[in-house]
Amino acid sequence: MVNEQEFLAAYDPRAYPSVAVTVDVVALTIREDALHLLLIRRGQAPFAGHWALPGGFVRPDEDLTAGARRELAEETGLGGETLRRVHLEQLGSYGAPDRDPRMRVVSVAHLAFAPDLPDPAAGSDADEAIWLPVTALTSRQLAFDHGRIIDDALERARSKLEYTPLATRFLAAEFTISELRAVYETVWGHPLHAGNFHRKVLSVPGFVESTGTHTERGGARGGPRARLYRAGDARLLHPALLRPAREETVR
Repeated sequence: MVNEQEFLAAYDPRAYPSVAVTVDVVALTIREDALHLLLIRRGQAPFAGHWALPGGFVRPDEDLTAGARRELAEETGLGGETLRRVHLEQLGSYGAPDRDPRMRVVSVAHLAFAPDLPDPAAGSDADEAIWLPVTALTSRQLAFDHGRIIDDALERARSKLEYTPLATRFLAAEFTISELRAVYETVWGHPLHAGNFHRKVLSVPGFVESTGTHTERGGARGGPRARLYRAGDARLLHPALLRPAREETVR
């Protein structure tokens, strides 16, 4: 039997087709009460002039998460404390043989959430970087298979709000239940009953915890000051908060 050192010394990677690995980032935030997606306009071929997700080739000395964070910073100008506030997780892998005209490229897409992200600044091979309302996606010509990746990311975000506390990642460290409800309404695209939502949130162990403080001012109509909350220690929501359409299906 050949030992491992002998095997590696004789191994020739050129015997197999070349495959490159890239990362793409679907970054979501809420701006002006609407769900926005970060897009860059490609400045180089292929798909020059098309809109795309921030991303690029993974370097030999970095893992996938590091590559995703680097590409997000390089192509948008986001960095420092802003970049550290971004919640980043793997979304999925995309490897159709013809998804990139240059060569066989497998992309590992990532999903990112963060609150109040600033206007991006294009860099690297991007001509422009913008926050685009997801409702305006049909007005943009997308590169590669990024339309499919975005669809998958939006569905992942909407479903994760049902069974995880990730909605709090769209908010500041302290928030009101009304602000939390606004996140759900924005991401799901459905209005929610304020009283029912308030009751459901407080019935889920570890979802939120009271700070013991209130907002400095009352509501727009002179109502009482709202109680402030912070994210609790729960990792999963039980019971889950179902989307309105899902609730009708369950019934």
